Amino acid sequence: MNMVLFMLLILASALEFSVSWTTPPPLPILPIPTRSQLKWQTRELIMFFHFGVNTFTDSEWGTGHEDPAIFNPTELDTRQWVDVAANAGFSLVILTAKHHDGFCLWPSKYTDHSVASSPWRGGKGDVVGELAAAAKGRGLDFGLYLSPWDRHERSYGKEKDYNEYYMGQLEELLNRYGSVSEIWFDGAKGSNAPNMTYYFQSWFGMVKELQGSINIFSDAGPDVRWVGDEKGYAGTTCWSMVNRTSIQIGTSNVGYLNKGDHSGVDWVPPECDVSIRTGWFWHKSQKPKSLSHLLNIYYNSVGRNCVLLLNVPPNSSGLISGPDIQRLMEFRKAIDTIFTIDLASGSSIKASSQRGGSDSSFGPINVLDDDHLWTFWAPSEKTNSHWIELDWEGKEVRFNVVRIQEAVGLGQRIKSHEIYADGKMIVDATTVGYKRLHRLDWVVSARTVRIRVVESRGVPLISSVGLYFDPFWHGKQ
Repeated sequence: MNMVLFMLLILASALEFSVSWTTPPPLPILPIPTRSQLKWQTRELIMFFHFGVNTFTDSEWGTGHEDPAIFNPTELDTRQWVDVAANAGFSLVILTAKHHDGFCLWPSKYTDHSVASSPWRGGKGDVVGELAAAAKGRGLDFGLYLSPWDRHERSYGKEKDYNEYYMGQLEELLNRYGSVSEIWFDGAKGSNAPNMTYYFQSWFGMVKELQGSINIFSDAGPDVRWVGDEKGYAGTTCWSMVNRTSIQIGTSNVGYLNKGDHSGVDWVPPECDVSIRTGWFWHKSQKPKSLSHLLNIYYNSVGRNCVLLLNVPPNSSGLISGPDIQRLMEFRKAIDTIFTIDLASGSSIKASSQRGGSDSSFGPINVLDDDHLWTFWAPSEKTNSHWIELDWEGKEVRFNVVRIQEAVGLGQRIKSHEIYADGKMIVDATTVGYKRLHRLDWVVSARTVRIRVVESRGVPLISSVGLYFDPFWHGKQ
């Protein structure tokens, strides 16, 4: 048996997907995602919690000289945070265990600038531990952010000493709180030490040693990359691949991160980080973004081959604020309203060709099943024209959203594609990736919809197609 095919079958089995191939599948086009990266991609939504001394000082960046006594959230309940996340459809929560001010939300043995020096829980509290337990109890996964920049620690600026200090805190967090699904690194540096070198490769090595299935986020991955902005928007062209050697953490080419690289040799998909409010920490004067704004972010992140990391900051009492909860529930209800009814499911479907002929397992009907990863339509490699067409046999359907997904487990392939309704072009676009959502500026009524792949890396593999009506969208304002 071809070794690549053998490994793919083993991988599919390990991922617990039911796959039955009577014809060998197309060979993968490198790079391809790991199991952990695929799991991360299918989450689509992750929640960030920015919480710490800044919550009590009404600031975004602390000085590092705050009195720990100001940290005293009298009603803190991480179970409420987790319930809010779960009810809004988020499967992973990430906490700022330490921000730039250096205040630690766990009792670190390496510093007295932590919850152990605060009046909260009589100095016996541990926000990291409470959130990890709450997430596990609700069936959610847990992640951490540990700022490399520390405005309190005296060793900051002394390269070797501080890197050892930082690794000590990493070891505490990754050994003490069970499974950690994602860890966040950025390249923030203090103006007092602009040439400070962070030993990222040493840090990453320790992380992987202590948490084998974790995903590491930074500008350059190695598992997940920053999208290049804090608006929650990916590029209209968005590849999961980059060349990591072209990226320097903290001083990266924003355009490169936002778009990715079709010839990149490293699979490092993008994560879109944005806050539900203007700031990252809670401020009494701020309100959550409107529902239309959040939906726009969703279409431009999840709908452009990314995962959306939405920050929801707990307030100074230690709870998620009521207005934020209300907006999150509206957001969840809107997504369910839009995407529950798939108009494509009532169609018949045909294609330009099919790998292995009509009796193979790669027919166009696969794009209408519930497996969005490992069953797919594969055209014949002997033809140059690749399209699939949905037909409602004379009946019209009304829609303003089109969903297309690739079988990214075998590599991201589509470079450009077009969509036609009753022979009229309605979309002319580039990449697809794990998920592409096209929200149209008008409501289309059509009897047939054709998706044509114009250019791809090898044969295109489309795993899923859907059509929806979004009642919240009324075109460009």
